[in-house]
Amino acid sequence: MNKYHKEILELYTSFTGNYSSKHDKNYIGSSKFSYSINTPSSRKLVKDWVKKHSDLSLGEYVDLLNSLSLGKSHNEFSAIGKLLEYYSSLRKGLDPKLLNRWLDHAEGWAEVDSICQNNFIADEILSGWADWYKLIESFSKSTDVHKRRASLVLLTGPVSHSLDDRLSKLAFDNIDKLRGEKDILITKAISWLLRDLIKYHRQEVETYLAKNSKNLPKIAIRETKNKLKSGHKSGK
Repeated sequence: MNKYHKEILELYTSFTGNYSSKHDKNYIGSSKFSYSINTPSSRKLVKDWVKKHSDLSLGEYVDLLNSLSLGKSHNEFSAIGKLLEYYSSLRKGLDPKLLNRWLDHAEGWAEVDSICQNNFIADEILSGWADWYKLIESFSKSTDVHKRRASLVLLTGPVSHSLDDRLSKLAFDNIDKLRGEKDILITKAISWLLRDLIKYHRQEVETYLAKNSKNLPKIAIRETKNKLKSGHKSGK
């Protein structure tokens, strides 16, 4: 275990808050043990640790993230996402292929999303487009459902913050590949990505729904139409 990983784990194990963990393992999709600490407390715990380790080198950072991906608890894996957020300058120096390594150990949507949702911004992906395209495209064809979900979730933030059609084209391509799947990890992610595409590609989304209404997950059609109509997921 990486020495910094050990420090973070000790913070989790020594947490004495009044929060009682009621993680529904069926809900988050992970069979891993979860420490009794809520999200705000967990974020503060990691953020305070980061403040004390502001001089971390890129090599130390990578070693820490790799070590956390092998952790036995849901909290350890989820800490990767927080460290990606809080060390933005170091994050920009990461090799995208590291995600493939981490996702080998992900369980459930919450762990996938903890590292893939909004951590890698549009500018970062576009600046290293060749590597990112190859990785995300490979995820969409993976036998691992967690990586297939990642191929969608990684694009949700970028397509809603950039007009670049490289991002939108890859998003629609991946949706095309995965739209016939029934696993909720995929159907919900397709819905999410289509809704985020609306901001800059509304007409394309409307056309896509019209052409593929028989092949898309029902939840994706319903939620995307609600978003197109009202601007909200629920339609309210």
